[in-house]
Amino acid sequence: MIINSSFRPAWWLRNPHLQTLWASKVQPAPCPATTRERLTTPDNDFLDLDWNNCRHTGADQPLIVAFHGLTGSSNSRYIRHLLQVTSEAGIACVLMHFRGCSGEPNRTRGSYHSGHTADIKFVIDTLAKRFATRPVAAVGYSLGGNALLKYLATEPDIPLHYAVSVSPPLVLAEGAKRMSKGFSRLYQWNLIKQMKRALRDKDQRYPAMNLSELNYQAVDDFWSFDNNITAVLHGFDSVTDYYTKASTLNDLPAISTPTHIIFARDDPFFSEKCLPQDNHSMSAAVTFEIAGHGGHVGFIGPGKLFRGDNWLPRRVTSLIRTNV
Repeated sequence: MIINSSFRPAWWLRNPHLQTLWASKVQPAPCPATTRERLTTPDNDFLDLDWNNCRHTGADQPLIVAFHGLTGSSNSRYIRHLLQVTSEAGIACVLMHFRGCSGEPNRTRGSYHSGHTADIKFVIDTLAKRFATRPVAAVGYSLGGNALLKYLATEPDIPLHYAVSVSPPLVLAEGAKRMSKGFSRLYQWNLIKQMKRALRDKDQRYPAMNLSELNYQAVDDFWSFDNNITAVLHGFDSVTDYYTKASTLNDLPAISTPTHIIFARDDPFFSEKCLPQDNHSMSAAVTFEIAGHGGHVGFIGPGKLFRGDNWLPRRVTSLIRTNV
């Protein structure tokens, strides 16, 4: 079901780029206390989890598992706000760092991508078994939101009670095309720079992986990065094969877990082609909340002048608390 969001931007942040950059680079963010846990994966790699300070709350209280976006981590402002808001609400929340995103290169040649669900499944299954009496919910942002939707649509016997996906790139090819135009090229440049740095650090630590043969330093846009690196490292035939198989717009009818998607129509990372056409484009379990403004993982509402109100983490927490 498609619904219109009640979100309204701060009057001085109606521009999508201001929403995006203010939320990710400018707005002050809390520094919530966290505890790190390392899990060993079935393929002998590792995943680092950062917990807020409500890990040991009552047995009947919900547990939220969060998944960050491309090159994100527990240092990302949207994650710091989520960990803080959930902590203040007395709700346990844990962030799973995708491979290589917790400050240390991972031990396998591949890492993660927009359709990678194995690590999401492993972490959710592990925590659901560990906290068997607690309802488990999940929230994913951007790439993490897309991977979460892919998991919901393709994995059987999901132990989740509820899921929220924020600003997911539902049609990857459209996202790559949009990021190569206008001001959005700035986001592409910054993200490609960070991904190349991560590959360089991993290449230096594990020279036997021969990552240098991918010529990663020469790529300068998402299309070439995903064709020459993502597709090669993760077993796709090409960038087109990767974008087709990892996109999730056509997966929405297959989702049976109650799921809420939050999306801004002016998201500078995507286009209108990334939106579902009507209610028949998704299952009855999916609610698609569309805001007119909000940018990419922004959603800064009215508040103190030149500070604003961080609407997004409160909305996510409220949705989970109400539905779990």
